[in-house]
Amino acid sequence: MNKKVNTVLFILGATLFNIIITVGFFLLLLTAYAKFLMRLLPDAAQAWSFPLIFIAAIAISFVIYRFALKLLLKKIEMEKYFDPILGSRQKQ
Repeated sequence: MNKKVNTVLFILGATLFNIIITVGFFLLLLTAYAKFLMRLLPDAAQAWSFPLIFIAAIAISFVIYRFALKLLLKKIEMEKYFDPILGSRQKQ
């Protein structure tokens, strides 16, 4: 495989990883909310809970994604296997 194919596969894999993590944390937070907090909060607060849970899931998945990407960057020399997405880093 060449660098362009590796780059496309990496982007697709990273996107899929991020979506799976986001959905997983959304379901985990929603389950925890339904089990522990739903009965304690008034009805007006319950209307705000779903957007807050969704935003929290996105924030948590973003932190995990960045942490995983930093670990990957330490282990793999990216320029060796992948093409730059927005052009070359070196000025010509």
